[in-house]
Amino acid sequence: MNPRILIKIGGQAFENEDGFKELAAAIKAIRNIELIIVHGGGAEISQALNDAGRNTAFIDGIRVTLAEDIKIVENVLSGTINQRIAGWLEKNGVACLRMSGKTQNLFVVTPMTRRGQALGYVGKIEHVNPNVVIETLKRGVVPVVSPISADEKGLSYNVNADSAAAALAAGAQCTDLVFVTDVPGVMIDNQVRSKLAVEEAQVLIADGTIKGGMVAKLESAFEALNQQVPRVHIIRWQGPRTLSNLIHQKSIVGTIITF
Repeated sequence: MNPRILIKIGGQAFENEDGFKELAAAIKAIRNIELIIVHGGGAEISQALNDAGRNTAFIDGIRVTLAEDIKIVENVLSGTINQRIAGWLEKNGVACLRMSGKTQNLFVVTPMTRRGQALGYVGKIEHVNPNVVIETLKRGVVPVVSPISADEKGLSYNVNADSAAAALAAGAQCTDLVFVTDVPGVMIDNQVRSKLAVEEAQVLIADGTIKGGMVAKLESAFEALNQQVPRVHIIRWQGPRTLSNLIHQKSIVGTIITF
């Protein structure tokens, strides 16, 4: 089987066209790679909500999304950011297909709660229908996926992009799930942990050593491993050879999550 890698892009991992030009070069340099991109857009969502006079609250790194917020969030994720990423990659020679969790019911969701608290229009993925993604890969095209999804009635929900990445990596039977972030990996005592077992990570989350957005990222890593995704990585992009080094399991700064 060809390497089938899902990259979840978050934070400031690729801030401008130069970053995506480098990513495009990395994709084109590897023969027979199948690549899926899932993206978030937290900073731009926060800015758009702020511009609209909306307050933003988070519970364990997950954005509370009220009825007044969801249209703004969808416009930013499935419109502005999704179009920009696909456009920059295509400009640099990588064929892409834009989609979201709503495309052919890629993700079907129900409302999520966290520690007994309602999160509004935040969805928990109940079903993954990966055929649209797999068929796109067969054509040699990169799916660029916004995590905005819908319930069975077609109502839009904001889905945490890390959770969407984990669910799709499992559903599409990816060989690797790679969270590309603006930090070099999971930091413990100001040091990058090259490997982190699920059991230890859960303890570090429980005692508050690991907190904020990294909690959601690690929980998504746990989900992916539980659903038989072989390798999960949390890394910062490290230049044009990042993908090649990762595929061939060469030395790379970052954290591999293991059982």
